[in-house]
Amino acid sequence: MAPPRVIVVAPSALQPVPAVVALLFAAYSFGGIFGEIYWGRLSDRLGRKHILIVTTACAAVSYLAFAYATTFWLALTIRVVTGMFSGTVGVCQSYIADVTQPEQRARSIGFLGAALNLGFVIGPAIGGLLAAPERGLPGFRLPIMVSAAIAAVAALWCAFVLRESHAPGAARPLPRWGEAFAMVAANPLLARLFAIAFIGIGAFASMEAVFGLWTEHNFGWTTHEVGLTFIAVGATGFLVQVLLIGRATKRFGEARVIVTGLAVLLSSMVLQPVIRLPVAAVALMSLLMAGHSIAFPSTGALISRSTNPQLQGSINGLLMASNALARILLPPLVGLIYTAGPDLPYYVCAGIVGLALLLGLQVVTLRDNEARAPKAAVT
Repeated sequence: MAPPRVIVVAPSALQPVPAVVALLFAAYSFGGIFGEIYWGRLSDRLGRKHILIVTTACAAVSYLAFAYATTFWLALTIRVVTGMFSGTVGVCQSYIADVTQPEQRARSIGFLGAALNLGFVIGPAIGGLLAAPERGLPGFRLPIMVSAAIAAVAALWCAFVLRESHAPGAARPLPRWGEAFAMVAANPLLARLFAIAFIGIGAFASMEAVFGLWTEHNFGWTTHEVGLTFIAVGATGFLVQVLLIGRATKRFGEARVIVTGLAVLLSSMVLQPVIRLPVAAVALMSLLMAGHSIAFPSTGALISRSTNPQLQGSINGLLMASNALARILLPPLVGLIYTAGPDLPYYVCAGIVGLALLLGLQVVTLRDNEARAPKAAVT
């Protein structure tokens, strides 16, 4: 699993301007797209444990290389490689699918999401404490090396503690490259769930991207107020994923929980520019996270339940790659929309989440039909 992220700055002769830092982060996500597809597919044949040992160990090495890169282009290349070795969330989700009962899967995937959210809060905080900007670019090597150490510890934990959940078999062929795509395209339920995840996660990432600009424009907020808001947002996501998802999916089923989460997302997007108050901005951003934390672990769980066990890695890897692509493509487009009017991103994203909500209602119908089919056969 990828270690918690810390602040990273281009270790080159260039100054760490925002565009350079943004490009380095985009390079990490770009590498993650290919990593998710490749490692997920390979884990279906070789097992999850072997893949996690190799990828986390290689991620540790790539972090060390990044800390001492001498040029920007070398640093950018290393970030792509690091992203590829860190693109193992799909493998981790497949591991969860291997060791949990279908009815417990949404809860377990919610725990995974909570762990990731916690890492996204703690990682930048550690990076900020350990960095020494007054020393120039060398002052940022320590947090990068701490990332390497965390990845190394994760590799050792995978090697000596983690048990294999999907034992490799000599006769088990490697899934064909197009097999996961074909399965998703041919399955009406999976196709809709993938579209929901792509739209919803891209829209959520876009709201995160413009929130600081929008609050600065409306309230004069600085990074201090925005940072405190995201602490509350992260805490909300953590609590929802730990305490709520398991109970909700057990009572109502994943499909209806997905629809509820999308409705919460849409409502928070529409209300933000309508209410336009500082307190409401914090509350509605937290509500946005709550909707995200309800809908998308449930989406992943339902995808897993609808997937052949021998293709869990391939399908989950494709899902994580699709999600990463949404986080790369949609926020810049919404940023362009922001230049036409600060409130427009909220209404545009609400509109596309409305499309996802319609797909979610179709998912409910498909699941209800699947549930009725065995009863009709018995009758």
